[in-house]
This record gives sequence, structure tokens and C-alpha cells, in this order.
Amino acid sequence: MIKRCATQWLLLGGLILPTLAFAESAIDKLNAFVLEVTRLEANFQQTVIDTDGQVVEEATGQFLLSRPGKFRWDYDTPFPQQIVADGERIWFYDVDLEQITVKLQDEALAETPAGLLSGNTLPEAEYNIRELESEDELQWVRLVPKEADNTYQTVALAFDANGIREMLMVDSFDQRTRLVFSDIKINADLPASRFEFTAPPGVDVVGDIP
Repeated sequence: MIKRCATQWLLLGGLILPTLAFAESAIDKLNAFVLEVTRLEANFQQTVIDTDGQVVEEATGQFLLSRPGKFRWDYDTPFPQQIVADGERIWFYDVDLEQITVKLQDEALAETPAGLLSGNTLPEAEYNIRELESEDELQWVRLVPKEADNTYQTVALAFDANGIREMLMVDSFDQRTRLVFSDIKINADLPASRFEFTAPPGVDVVGDIP
């Protein structure tokens, strides 16, 4: 359970947004993403690489975002899992183990990449931000947490003309987690029910239960 949930904690074309398409710099695109993208739907591919450069885990699934503070990660492979943030709590559901862990959202997301993705305030208060060299038509920006005890050393985001495309996180153990987004839909209609979670009958629920 611990190993399978570890990478989730590291988080923890479609419609084109004009401001993102015409923003000049990666920082402009980061700010436009935070302030103007209120809803997002995408598929993702996640790769975890250890300090020796070896791939230790690969996963795929779907990501939904509704600002402020609501998101959903549905992992299809290698194991079916769900992570749902409803604005107050985050629900971690391991389907195979039939176990749900609940965390208070403000505590769980403080200065995390998931909080960065789902927040609606500019990240400059909590991160030192620097643009990186463009690569393969992607503009990269690196964010370094100002708090020294943060779980992550750096978070890098890549944007193209249509918005966010990749996210690269380096944790305190130098392990890298890369997320590549595809089939992105920006500001499309998303039912509020997609960000609600009801525990299935017979499943154990532990943590900050409402």
C-alpha cells in the first residue's frame, strides 16, 4: 500500500485558451494557466525515475481540475486508484485493496505540486520562479519552494501554444516524477459530481472522516 501510494503523494489539443496561446514567456503562460484556466480535463502518462536513471513505475489515467481546489486523478494502470479533492478533503481510494484514506485538503496540499495545479493564486509567494531553455517547442519554467523543508526540491512545468503539457517533479530523495498530459480540454463543462466522492459499500475508510 505504501509503495503503491507513494507516487500519488508526489502530486499529490482540446479547447484553446487565447491568453495561453499568445503569452510571450513561460512565466506568462504559467500565470495565465493559474488565473484563467478554471477547468481542465486531460489524459496523463506518469513515469517515476530513480536516482540511477531507471524507470521504477509507469502509470496512465485521467486528470480533472476545477478551480479553486477541486481535482480528480483516476489511475487506470498499473493499479486502479482514485484521488478526489472536493475542496475540503482528499480521498485516496485503492480499488484492489478496498481501502480509502481521507486527509484534510489544506494540510495535505500545502506547498505541493497538486496544490500548485489546483490553486488560483500566483505561485510567486511560495516559489522562486525561473524560466528554462525551450525544448521541442515547449517552454519550461522551474519553481523552487522557498520553504527549505518542502518535500520537493523543484517543480518544472512545460507549456506550448495551447497550454500546459508536462510537469516534472524532483523530490527530496532526487527521485523524478514526470507527467505528460494529452487530449487536453480547457474550460470545458465538468459536472460538479465528478469532484464528489462516496465510499463504496464494504470499503474500509480511515483518516479525517467527515
